[in-house]
Formats: sequence, C-alpha cells, structure tokens
Amino acid sequence: MQIKWLTSLTQVSAAQWDGLFTAADDNPFCRHAFLLALEQGGSVDTASSSYHSGWISQHLTVWQQDTLLAAVPGYYKLHSYGEYLFDWQIAEAYRQYQLPYYPKWIAAIPFTPVSGPRLGILHDTLSATLMPILCDTLKQRLATKELHSVQWLYPCAGLAQQLAAEGFLSRHDVQFLWHNEAYGSFDDFLQRLNARKRKQIRAERSNSGAFTLATLHGNQLTDNQWQAIIRCYQATYIKRSGHQGYITEASFKMLAKTMADSLVVFAALAAGDEQQIVAAALCFRSNNTLYGRYWGTLIPADCLHFELCYYQGIDYCIRHKLEYFDAGAQGEHKLKRGFVPVTRYGSYLFADTPLTGAIADYFTRETAQLQHYKNQAMQALPFKQLPTDMPVNS
Repeated sequence: MQIKWLTSLTQVSAAQWDGLFTAADDNPFCRHAFLLALEQGGSVDTASSSYHSGWISQHLTVWQQDTLLAAVPGYYKLHSYGEYLFDWQIAEAYRQYQLPYYPKWIAAIPFTPVSGPRLGILHDTLSATLMPILCDTLKQRLATKELHSVQWLYPCAGLAQQLAAEGFLSRHDVQFLWHNEAYGSFDDFLQRLNARKRKQIRAERSNSGAFTLATLHGNQLTDNQWQAIIRCYQATYIKRSGHQGYITEASFKMLAKTMADSLVVFAALAAGDEQQIVAAALCFRSNNTLYGRYWGTLIPADCLHFELCYYQGIDYCIRHKLEYFDAGAQGEHKLKRGFVPVTRYGSYLFADTPLTGAIADYFTRETAQLQHYKNQAMQALPFKQLPTDMPVNS
C-alpha cells in the first residue's frame, strides 16, 4: 500500500474516486464532479497576487499499484473561513500564547456544513487495516510541525467513533433536519403542528403570492436563468458579507454542466416575466435527502426566503418521497417550521502544546452545553406530539 497526497482531482479519475463514495452513500458533495468544479472554477486553490482562497487541495489517498483503495477529501487551510464548525476561539488562544496555528489540514467539503462520508473505502473489509495507516500518516505530519492540527469536519457518526479510538478529540454541533413521515401533502404535514404554528406558516406562504414560484431541475435551466441565480447569490453575499461569496461564477457554471442531475432550484419569477428570476434557493439532492445550499435575492423579500428555502423544499420532499431535508447550518427559526435538532460531529488532533489539555476540556464543556441546548430546542418544536421516528443522529 502506498500513501499519496493529491493536489488536484485531475490526478484521479471520476470512476475511481466516486467508486469509493457512492457504493454506500450518494451524497452529492463527495462526488468528483462537485470537488473538481470548486477546484477548476477557482473557489479553492486560487493563488494570485490579489487573492488567495486559503483552501489548498491535499487529498489523502491510499493505493495498491494502480488501484485506489481509500480517499479522504482534504485541504490545507491558511485560515478558518468557510468551515462552519468553527475554531476561532482556539485560534485566538494560540495567538495569545504566540503559537502557530496555521497551516492546518481538514478533511472536509469546502463551504458545505453537511454531514456525510469523509472517508471512501473500496471495500468495507479494508477499514480496520486502513484507518491506523491514515491516522499514523496524519500524526507524523503533526510530529514534524508541518501541520499544527488535523480536523475532520462533519463526518458520519461511525467514522467519528473510529477516529476517537485513534486518539482524536470529539466535538459536537447541533443542526436542524426535517423528516418526512410519509406525508401525503404539505397540508398533512401542517396538521401535525399546533394551531398557532399552522396559522403562522399559512400566513407566511400567502405573502409570496405576488410572485410566480417555480421548481426547476438542473437540466431545465437556461444560461440566462443560471446567470440570474448567480447574480442573486452574489448580491446577497455582498450585502451580508462584503464579498461575492465563496463559490465563484466559474464553479457554478461547471456544476451546471456536470451535476445537473443533482440540482434543484426553487425560484421566484418577476411578475409578467416568467423567465426573469429575482430570488432563488439552489439545492442538491441525493436518493433520500434534499440539501438546501445557496440562497440569493435581487429584491427585498423576507417572505420569499422562508418560502424558497424551507416551504418549497418541504413540499418537494413530500412530492418526491425524499426522507430528509437538510436546509443548511444554523437557524433556530427552523424549529418552528418542523426541523428537528440533530447532533453532528467533528474530530480533532493537535500538535502537542501547552494548550492541548485546555482544548480537550473546552470540547468536553462545549459538548455538555450543546446537549443542554439540544434538549431545550426539542421543547420548542411545534408538533402536537413529537414524531415517532426521529431523524438520524437525533
């Protein structure tokens, strides 16, 4: 077996890469096409005199001759932006102690706080052999101070447990997930909620009546519509953060060509012009989950945010019999719309410093606080009675 660090997805074929990840999970963000679009579109790896993305491709792979046995999508990081399971407090502590914190290496999907596979293995029987090899490789890079930490962000629960057995510190996060309990219609879902929340949602949905709403799959979108979706995304990021967003126009256009089968857009169309998109939520889907990812609008329209980012997605899952709707990170406002709090995971290993013990203690306290928060969030759910079949990792 041979360890190779890949600096580009072009160094491995899509068939080899996807063969490791799609056998057990068709999560769209692990696909070769998604990661390659970020790379070749300049969302990651860009380094010029005026801009550096701070994400540098370093995918960890294991080979046996020409056969790819295992792969981890990974990146050198020069900052902590775009990760969502943030470590700013730890970075600040390192700064105060005048200790170097970057570069670090993360096993993660850039700008995508979605739980999913972070290790693809050709055969499950290889897991027990390969996990120690992969972890030893990472520990060696910490020992030489080439890296100052190694972080696995949003791995599945099983992988987080394996990493804990290899000495990684465990960290938790809380997100919100909608679960389809075999509803026949959106109204069936509303009937599960208490009267006040049903009334609120119906009122919010009625506010979008001034617009024509459309559900568009990736292969239905014209070039002009794609351009409008990108403008919506960029305009919203500029207003909120002062930059045009993490995903470049070139990356979006590549995704339009290579992942059309996974893309779903909920759009608001201008009155009198059903080709002009004025607000849009761009989602990805797998066989059983809809993922809400990129929202944007060209007009002031708070009511459209709830309609396009949540209600249209719930309705879509019901109509297409998808089991889950993962509408993105953060957002306690999701609770009153029927999204249940679920636990997500991170796994961390740090080069030995005087702060190592303090970090472990911080994670322990943080986990206890998050469990308390999750218990409180459960009490805020709008259901007349809690669902009988709670979402995964709930």
